[in-house]
Amino acid sequence: MKAVVISIGYEILQGRVINSNAAFISRRLMLLGIDVVAHISVGDSFEDISKAFDIAIKEFNADLIVTTGGLGPTYDDITSEALSRYFREEHVLNEDAFREIREKYESRGMMLTPERIKMAYMPKSAKSLSNPVGIAPGILLMKNNKIIISLPGVPAEMEGIWEAHVESFLRRYGTKNIAETSLTLIGVPESTLAKDLNKYARDNPDVYIKTHPKGHETRGPVNELYIMTSTSKDQDPEIVCIRKCRELIEILRNNNPNLIIEGDCVCKNK
Repeated sequence: MKAVVISIGYEILQGRVINSNAAFISRRLMLLGIDVVAHISVGDSFEDISKAFDIAIKEFNADLIVTTGGLGPTYDDITSEALSRYFREEHVLNEDAFREIREKYESRGMMLTPERIKMAYMPKSAKSLSNPVGIAPGILLMKNNKIIISLPGVPAEMEGIWEAHVESFLRRYGTKNIAETSLTLIGVPESTLAKDLNKYARDNPDVYIKTHPKGHETRGPVNELYIMTSTSKDQDPEIVCIRKCRELIEILRNNNPNLIIEGDCVCKNK
C-alpha cells in the first residue's frame, strides 16, 4: 500500500508552525508496513487542496491519503468541504459528529453556534472519527478504491484520533506485525531519560517509543513509557517486543541508578 501525507494550512507554508504531524504519521505508517511516497503541503485553498489530491492520486497512485489541518470552526478551515467537492459528494451534517460536538459543548455550558456545528459537516458517505482530546472529529472516507483520512492539525488531537481509531483500522492493510507494552518510570525527570530514549529510537527504527508524563518534572517525576515494535509477518512480534523492552530497560537502569520501574516487559500483539 502506498500513502501520501497532505498537510494543509498557510501556517506551515509560512514557517510559523513546524510540521511535526507529517513526521508522526510517516513513522507510524512505516511501522505498519505502509510506504509513504510523498509529503505535500498546501495552503487553505480549495484549488490547492484539489491539486494536492490530484498529485497524490494521479501522479503517485496513492492507495491511502492522510490529511492534517483545516477541520476547525473558522472560515479558513475548509478541508472537509474540499473533500466533498473533490470526491463529488454531498456535504452533509454527520449525525455522529454532531452528537459528539453538541455533548462536548453542552457539558461545558456552552451554546452551539453555526461555527461549532460547521465541524460536524463532512462528505455524505464519510465516517466520523471521535476526538478524545479536542472537539473537531476526524474523517474517514473510502472512495474510488482509495482511503482518505482527515485529521485535525493540532498535534495532540491528531495523535489522539490516530491512536484511538486510525492505527487499528489501517493495521489490516499493513505488511508488518505490531506488539506493544507500557511501563511506569518513577524518580527520574523525562528530560533526563530523553537522551537514552532518543538514542535507542534512532538506533532501532523498528521501535516506536513515547513517554507520557504523569507527575511533576522536578517534584516527583512519573512517566508512562510506551513501547511499540514492528516486525515482518514471519516473526513473532511479542518475542521481539519483549527483547527490545528488556534492552531499553537495561540501558535506562544502567544510566539512571535512582530510576524505579513498575511493570514488566509483557507485550501483546495488536
